[in-house]
Amino acid sequence: MPPNDHLRIGIICPYSLTLPGGVQGQVLGLARALRRIGHEVRVLGPCDGAPPDTFVTPLGDSLPTAANGSIAPIAPDPAAALRTIRVLRDEEFDVIHLHEPLSPGPTLTALMMHMAPIVATFHAAGDSASYKYLNKVVRSLAESIDHRVAVSVDARDLAQRYLGEDYEILPNGVELERFDGTTTGVRERAILFLGRHEPRKGLEVLLRAVRLIDDADLQVWIASDGPETARLQREYRDDPRLVWLGRITDAEKFERLSRARIFCAPSLGGESFGVVLLEGMAAGATVVASSIDGYKNVATHDQDALLVEPADEVGFSEAIIRILRDDHLADRLKEKGLERARQFSMESLARAYVERYRSVIASQGPADDPSTFLQLRRIIGMVRHLGALLSAWLRRKLPR
Repeated sequence: MPPNDHLRIGIICPYSLTLPGGVQGQVLGLARALRRIGHEVRVLGPCDGAPPDTFVTPLGDSLPTAANGSIAPIAPDPAAALRTIRVLRDEEFDVIHLHEPLSPGPTLTALMMHMAPIVATFHAAGDSASYKYLNKVVRSLAESIDHRVAVSVDARDLAQRYLGEDYEILPNGVELERFDGTTTGVRERAILFLGRHEPRKGLEVLLRAVRLIDDADLQVWIASDGPETARLQREYRDDPRLVWLGRITDAEKFERLSRARIFCAPSLGGESFGVVLLEGMAAGATVVASSIDGYKNVATHDQDALLVEPADEVGFSEAIIRILRDDHLADRLKEKGLERARQFSMESLARAYVERYRSVIASQGPADDPSTFLQLRRIIGMVRHLGALLSAWLRRKLPR
């Protein structure tokens, strides 16, 4: 394929594209960057409501499922699998890019069908029950991947531990152009928290830290919601400095980041890469975050952020007070943070992926096209897969 030809790229996300999430943000951001540099891109994934952009093809509603200490909005039902197959056949993509390729739902369906060369990006870190207990199955499915990418060392280590093989590390990207003009305005005496209200995101650590800070003018902007929202609102209702925003749009997120003095990410673990820190830096906020491995991939303590031991509310309160009282420190961290964020341009990441797409396409000439027999085997495997999905879905739906 000549290097100047534009590619038809299918990017598949296993998580609902209408709900906030790190993987969803990367999928949509990468698609926008690829389209800006001239490629045809369609994003396929579950959508609970109207698709978030014109280039998104919805594959049905999601089913909230417990995963990695959080709730994953996936679509493992047979209807979503059939829609995925239909779109893949209709679109005839030059290359398919799967994010979290072994998650139940559209990515797994695309992996089994293998209707075009496949690049797969692994995001998760920590541990995976499905990788552990279904190891033979997921190893076999992963053999269909033509090029494996991990977003961090931690993500690579998890995938390699259970799936073997080699992984190229390509860190997540930031759409820097979306932050144009957000770094120069007057900063309010406010802390912004973005993240699902669940234990691993550490919101309660921040709330306890704020209780230790004697500053009546301070505000804490708390975005999103989750299983802990009602309890936290009840237990901390006596603090008028807390502003519960609920779910916010991307536009409001960028607007809040442009006004907040501090962006705080007190996660307890399970983060493979700190793209949310990079967004805070790109917007000109001063970052205070947990010193977990995923965040240390992008931030360095006292250089471009203040990092605190996870779950240490005293440490977080002290870090926040330092920034509020020391303008020189806040400005220094802000400037270094801006420099750091610029190293993770989404456009640069898009161009890097295009090189990988071209490489896997070139490696699969006409002789590598799937035979009728192989296609038949895949269809049989797909039928079995759909049967298992239907069985699991019925077990969830039918009364016991």
